[in-house]
Amino acid sequence: MALAGSGRYTYEMSADDWGDLPDGWSLKEATAVAVDSSDNVYVFNRGEHPVIVFDSDGNFLRSWGEGMFTLPHGVAVGPDDSVYCVDTGDHTVRKFTPEGELLMTIGDPGNAAPAMSGRPFCRPTHLAVDPRNGDLLISDGYGNARVHRYTSDGRHLASWGESGTDPGTFNIPHNIDVDRNGLVYVADRENRRIQLFEPDGAFREQWVNLSRAAAVCVDAAGETVYVGEYFAGIASNEEGRNLGPRVTVLDASGTVLARVGDQPPGDEAGRYWSPHAVAVDSRGDVYVAEVAWTEYGQAMDPPRELRSLQKLVRKG
Repeated sequence: MALAGSGRYTYEMSADDWGDLPDGWSLKEATAVAVDSSDNVYVFNRGEHPVIVFDSDGNFLRSWGEGMFTLPHGVAVGPDDSVYCVDTGDHTVRKFTPEGELLMTIGDPGNAAPAMSGRPFCRPTHLAVDPRNGDLLISDGYGNARVHRYTSDGRHLASWGESGTDPGTFNIPHNIDVDRNGLVYVADRENRRIQLFEPDGAFREQWVNLSRAAAVCVDAAGETVYVGEYFAGIASNEEGRNLGPRVTVLDASGTVLARVGDQPPGDEAGRYWSPHAVAVDSRGDVYVAEVAWTEYGQAMDPPRELRSLQKLVRKG
């Protein structure tokens, strides 16, 4: 185990995948993670069992979704513990019960909107539920540069954003969350920032001095924000420190409280491969899903699976 972070935001990090899987099972890679009202942990992954549910101690509870998804990417749990899965390969968002019963599909399965048309969806990335009214905020990020708002029953209300680097524009809106006041946080990955928007989509502010901001998660109180960041270097400075991959902890005004991790990518405790999604539970422990296979594992000789799910146990 290794300790990382600072002050109240110091965490114990492991070199091993978190969670006890049944014999012979594998995550392959965890693309997203979310926590329900009982601190059960939902892991959306690209192995044979796409949704795997653990309790907070890592005990396996159940799995579902086999044969249903094309390319798992984002998962979110609503205030009523409904589970939303974003399939970037199928261009859909699906709503499920916690046990995996399909309740709703948004989008046209297998059929993408024209790239950069602004119409939903073209390779969507993530979803967040507005705790005030149950509205769904969907980041449509790989083929579009857009955020869409839907009602809880799947009716489209509004959209905003376009391709660019100016405030209010996006270069891969990769992840999204909403706080208890309806403020929308978007991880604008390739612009290396978090953008904040009013509930109606009006730009409010941006937080910079980040690496490639791939994930954002706001705690239930709306007081602490967790950002997962990819490595921002290139081959010539691949041993650079403080360039990501890491998790940055900020307060509600965007002030950095801690950086958790300062090493280049790696397997060892205290390091990450590629933080693709983050979630925080009621105790302040942080779960980090990493697309390690896509980013690194398949390029190794021979290809191999890498750690793709960490739990950062808070010690501060």
